[in-house]
Amino acid sequence: MSPEHAPHILTITCPDTIGIVAEVAGFLRDEKCFIEESSHFGDADTGQFFMRTQFCYPEGGFSADSFSEAFAPIAANFSMQWSLHDTTAKPRVLIMVSKHDHCLNDLLYRYRTGTLDIEITAVVSNHEDLRELTEWHGIEFMHVPVAGDKPAAEAKLKAIFAGTRSDLIVLARYMQVLSDQICTELTGKIINIHHSFLPGFKGARPYHQAYERGVKLIGATAHYVTADLDEGPIIEQVVERVNHTHSADDLTAVGRDAEAITLARAVKYHVEHRVFLDGNRTVVFRQ
Repeated sequence: MSPEHAPHILTITCPDTIGIVAEVAGFLRDEKCFIEESSHFGDADTGQFFMRTQFCYPEGGFSADSFSEAFAPIAANFSMQWSLHDTTAKPRVLIMVSKHDHCLNDLLYRYRTGTLDIEITAVVSNHEDLRELTEWHGIEFMHVPVAGDKPAAEAKLKAIFAGTRSDLIVLARYMQVLSDQICTELTGKIINIHHSFLPGFKGARPYHQAYERGVKLIGATAHYVTADLDEGPIIEQVVERVNHTHSADDLTAVGRDAEAITLARAVKYHVEHRVFLDGNRTVVFRQ
């Protein structure tokens, strides 16, 4: 589908007030746009308003420049931060991984089958273990060792991100802590996955710790990366019930499934422009 006929997505964040939805809908009507999907939310606590609208021009002839020029007065009137996204342009995603392959394998499968509409620019790892899996999918694998010189490794990572023109970094079980600097520079552009339990278990072998405590719920959390380790805005969570019949290996298998699906959903929501940052929280317009 050509950009002239393809759907576009308008995302808006602004102070909440009366008339925003009506003004935006009226503008799209006057522009002869067909609204395919629209979601909005006003946060009473922060006073912020969030809106995502997917629309198309049934007759074609869409011009992003003309649209932006016509919409600018409305955006200025409501003090909007807004973006227009072409759905034919695939987001460029850089994946980082260490040795565990379950999240990477799931993302590669979804990418190969087209259920995750992204362009994977490369897979970066601090180990060589997953080179064969990556290259089998026709994707470049980059080995960036960390041990001994972490600043140099991170400088190379930043160069790879810029050189591949990536839009997003996905930490698919990348077992290294990123510096505060890179977390700040790429705010809202790095997604991480980790296990989440009630109660919480930190350190090595978390599923074995859970087994020893006899947990009944295990799950996973996908979130944006911030300088506060594992405390960034949450995008998606999945919880699975387990019981006394599950061994430590069973819990590990259930947990890995949860991690894979949670990360895939978070990436999908992000690349479809469904996630809005709202302080340390997110607004997610799920389809």
